[in-house]
Amino acid sequence: MLKGFKDFLLRGNLIDIAVAFVIGGAFGAVTTAFTKVVVELLAKLGGAPNFDEWAPGGLVTVGPFLTALVAFVIMAFVVYFGIVVPYERVKKLTDNTEAEAGPGAPTTEELLTDIRDLLKKD
Repeated sequence: MLKGFKDFLLRGNLIDIAVAFVIGGAFGAVTTAFTKVVVELLAKLGGAPNFDEWAPGGLVTVGPFLTALVAFVIMAFVVYFGIVVPYERVKKLTDNTEAEAGPGAPTTEELLTDIRDLLKKD
C-alpha cells in the first residue's frame, strides 16, 4: 500500500505539475505587481482608473467588477505578448529545424514490414 503511494508521488507528471504550480504562483505575483504599476501609470495620465466607488444611477456598485476587468485585460495582455507570442515563435523555429533535418525514424508499419520480409527470406 505504501509502495503504491510512493510510486504515485515519484511519478514524473506529479513532479512536473508541482513545479508548474510553484512557478505559476510566482508568475502570478509578478503579473499582479506589473498590473499595479500599469494602473498607477494610468492614474497619473488621466485620473484614477479605480472604479471601486462608481455606481451608475446610484443603483449598484459595479466599480469593483470594472477594476477587476481592467486588471484582467492587462494580465491577459502581458501573458499573451510575454509568453504566448514568444512560445509560438520558438515553436515555429523548432518545427522548421526538425523539418530540415530530413526524414525521421521509420514508422512501426515500415519496421514490421521489414521484419516480415526478412522472415520470408529464411
